[in-house]
Amino acid sequence: MSNLSLVDKFGRKVNYLRISVTDRCDFRCVYCMAEEMTFLPRKQILTLEEIHRIARVFVELGVKKIRLTGGEPLIRRDVLSLVERLGQMSDLDQLVLTTNGSQLPTMAAGLRAAGVKRINVSLDSLLPDRFRQLTRTGDVKVVLQGIDAALAQGFDRVKINAVILKGRNDDEILPLIEFARNKGLDITFIEEMPLGNISEHQRDECFMASDEVREVIAQRYPLHPVEHKRNLSNPIQQRSAGPARFYGFADSDTQVGFISPHSHNFCGDCNRVRLTAEGRLLLCLGNEHSVDLREVVRTSNDDTLLKQVIVDAMGIKPDRHYFDLQDEPQIVRFMNMTGG
Repeated sequence: MSNLSLVDKFGRKVNYLRISVTDRCDFRCVYCMAEEMTFLPRKQILTLEEIHRIARVFVELGVKKIRLTGGEPLIRRDVLSLVERLGQMSDLDQLVLTTNGSQLPTMAAGLRAAGVKRINVSLDSLLPDRFRQLTRTGDVKVVLQGIDAALAQGFDRVKINAVILKGRNDDEILPLIEFARNKGLDITFIEEMPLGNISEHQRDECFMASDEVREVIAQRYPLHPVEHKRNLSNPIQQRSAGPARFYGFADSDTQVGFISPHSHNFCGDCNRVRLTAEGRLLLCLGNEHSVDLREVVRTSNDDTLLKQVIVDAMGIKPDRHYFDLQDEPQIVRFMNMTGG
């Protein structure tokens, strides 16, 4: 274990790495990307071997949780080989995945065998026509089959993520809650983040704050705050290594999370950084502070150098993000470039 540590200038310890393994996706969700997208040339994308090397170095620097994201991570060719290698890291406590669910019917078993502990599935609607409108290409029946396949494999937990847009799917808040309760899933509602220029809807008009969503739920199901997110790999519950704030029901094991980058800034205890598909170490989702790790891994085999570059990068991690729904997006990259 290295004596170097990942601590930024505000005293926040980074122990959570989110890795975007591809910028490509088989969906075109309206809040995530444009309908016609230009993806990165493959030579600009990190190889699986390069991703593994960077991830290994992060774990040696004290990272305990890695989340694989995309685009859609499961459409990356041979991605299971990367998952298997990451799953063998003895010092990594949690290997988790965020997916749109389209590939889970055939890949859930392989992911479980490779060491993935938990899976998050994006699900913004249960209605086939609306799901197609929101994703432009997706089939909700396949996603629901994927959720069932994941449940059958016995992951520590399966959770669904939903972005609620006024006038688009805000009438499905309670149906999504009931779906989660009936299936034994957790669910997190995420405020839309203004990343990338989209033309499909006006973000300020469609925005729905977490408090509004919680009020809708409370009309039918009283909620109580949950101080700690469940950590099923450790019987002693620990605080969630993420931005969500969780609530529980008196009559169900389901937990409801809210990620509120606009209405309740969560930057004060941020413990994560992101590796983009092209190898940028992104220090904040809502800022462009970054370091090019692809250049480092392609010009040097010296892990000591790579570690020092990563440690030094902590010095440019900003104190917080600033989102304004009514202005042009400050961040022009789309969510698929970042991995959520």
